[in-house]
Amino acid sequence: MEILTRIVPINLFRLTTSRLILTNVAHYTRLAEVGKLESPKTTGKYDTGQLILHKVFGYRGVILFPWLARVYDRDASNKKEYAETSNPSETGDTLSNVGKEVKGRTHTFYQVLIDTRDAPYIRAQTEAVTFLGNQESSRSLYAIPGLDYVAHDDIIPYTSLERVPLQHELFDKFLMHNPDKDPPFIAQETLRAWQKKNHPWLELSDVHRETTEGVRVTVIPFYMGSRESQNSAVYWWRYCIRLENLGAQAVQLRERHWRIFSLSGTLETVRGRGVVGQEPVLARHAPAFQYSSHVSLQAPSGHMWGTFRMEREDGYTFDCRIPPFSLESKPDEGSPMSPTPSA
Repeated sequence: MEILTRIVPINLFRLTTSRLILTNVAHYTRLAEVGKLESPKTTGKYDTGQLILHKVFGYRGVILFPWLARVYDRDASNKKEYAETSNPSETGDTLSNVGKEVKGRTHTFYQVLIDTRDAPYIRAQTEAVTFLGNQESSRSLYAIPGLDYVAHDDIIPYTSLERVPLQHELFDKFLMHNPDKDPPFIAQETLRAWQKKNHPWLELSDVHRETTEGVRVTVIPFYMGSRESQNSAVYWWRYCIRLENLGAQAVQLRERHWRIFSLSGTLETVRGRGVVGQEPVLARHAPAFQYSSHVSLQAPSGHMWGTFRMEREDGYTFDCRIPPFSLESKPDEGSPMSPTPSA
C-alpha cells in the first residue's frame, strides 16, 4: 500500500511513486498522514463505509450507499453523427438536436459525506442536496449539508487507523466502527431509515454529458417536490452541473444562456453573467468547477438545455453546449426526516 499524506489546506493532489501528496495554492504547507492508499476497483462496487479521495476535487469522504444511473453521453453520439454527415454544423444546438435520442449506459455513482475540514477548499458546493418538505403548511427549502454524488471512476479508496477518520455531523449517526469488517465502518439503522424515507429526493437516475472544444459539461437533475400556489401546483427541480477543462489552455466561464421548456407549452429564455455569482476559471491547477441551482415549472415535466459562453486566455470565445435533460416529477411520498432548513 502507498502512504497517504495531506497538505493543509487541501486543494488538489498528485500521485508520486511512493505516496499521494495533496497540494495547495496557499503560502504555507503542513503535512499530516491520514491513511494508506488502496487499489481502485475496476470491477464491482465499493461498500458502505469506504473512505475515499475525490479524484477531481481532492476532498476526503466516505461512501454511504450506491446509485445506478443512466449516463447519456452525447460525445459518443456526436462522434457517430459527425462521421455520417458532410455538414457537422447541422448538429448544432437546435431543437432537432435537443430531441435527438441518445442511448444511456448504466454507471455506478455513490452518495458521499464530505469531510467538513476540506469543504472550504474545494470548487464544489457542499450543500448541493436540497428538497421541499411536503407539508401543506410549509414552504421551506431544506438542505442536507456536505453531501455529494461521485462517479465510480472519480474514487480513490484509502484506509485509516482512526476510529473517526472523517469530520461530519452525520458520520457517527450513520456509521459505526467495526474493526472486524472491511471497510471497518458499517451502516447503522438510522442510515437505512434515512435513505428509505428520503429516497424520492436523493435518488440519482439520469446523468447527461457533452464536450465542446475541450470543455466537458455534466448535468444531474433531481426532483425536489411540489407546492400549491394560487390554486395550481408548482413543481421544483435542482440540477447539479460540473464543468471540466480537458485542455491545456485556461478558460473562463463568462455567461450562461438557458432554454426552459414546460409541458404546459411555455418556452423561457434565461441569460446572465456567470453562474451562482461567479465567473470561474478552469485552469490546469484547478480544472473543474461544480455548482447546483434550481428551476420551477407549472407543469409536472419539461426540458432544459443551453450554452455557456467561455473565454480562453488569448481572448477567443466559444459557446459550450449544456446537454439537454428532462425534468420529471415523482409522487411526493412522506415528509423529509430531520432536514436542515436553508436560508
